[in-house]
Amino acid sequence: MSQDTERESWGPYPIILAGAVIGVGVTYFIDPRWGGFALGAVVMVAAALRFAGYAGQLAVRSRKTDVLTLGLFGFVLVLTSLILGNDELKGIILSLFAR
Repeated sequence: MSQDTERESWGPYPIILAGAVIGVGVTYFIDPRWGGFALGAVVMVAAALRFAGYAGQLAVRSRKTDVLTLGLFGFVLVLTSLILGNDELKGIILSLFAR
């Protein structure tokens, strides 16, 4: 296997992995809100890259399934990180699940 073929097969995976490691590091060392936001943003970038056809190692299932799964997971991470800093919004959402 040539080096060009090997590089293509990885695709954007190393960039997404590096972003995820940075997001987890920010969560642990600096602030969970910013780390969660960064991690969610990286996952949504992975979804956009998968949608655009830059698959490489990001291609696990069908394109539609990968894009929906990554996009939804990234959106939930970003939304959760935004909720962590807003007590009023957190109270509204928690009241929806109260019995």
